[in-house]
Amino acid sequence: MTTPTGLLVLSLPIADRKNAMDFYLDAFGFELVGEPAEDGVPEPLRFRLNDQVLLMLVPAGGFGWVLGDGREVARPGTSECLLSMAVPTEDHVARVMDRATVAGGEVVTAPQRHPWGFSAVCADLDGHLWQIIVEPTDA
Repeated sequence: MTTPTGLLVLSLPIADRKNAMDFYLDAFGFELVGEPAEDGVPEPLRFRLNDQVLLMLVPAGGFGWVLGDGREVARPGTSECLLSMAVPTEDHVARVMDRATVAGGEVVTAPQRHPWGFSAVCADLDGHLWQIIVEPTDA
């Protein structure tokens, strides 16, 4: 079994650094990492999700460069992954969806109860999907 010994960095391609930064600050309140560059946005654009995980947002051209020849960034509307974030209550789910909408995101699935829990899904400005779900509790 391979266990990360340091930070785990999730990287997503984006169209616009400033707009993406503003969305993630306004919608999710994530902690921005690094000092602002000349454009007011840290380079690289990263958010601390917890002590072990960073979210890095990379302009699509640079993202393709990192992937190497023959690999392309997925077209808008194509979802290759679903990022899930647990929150403590159903009210928190609704509040995150409201903040995401105000920040320019899209509610993909409205808050609702499922057999496996209570959740909603929103898309960021670049179409990346975030599931906001009530953190399971031991009964």
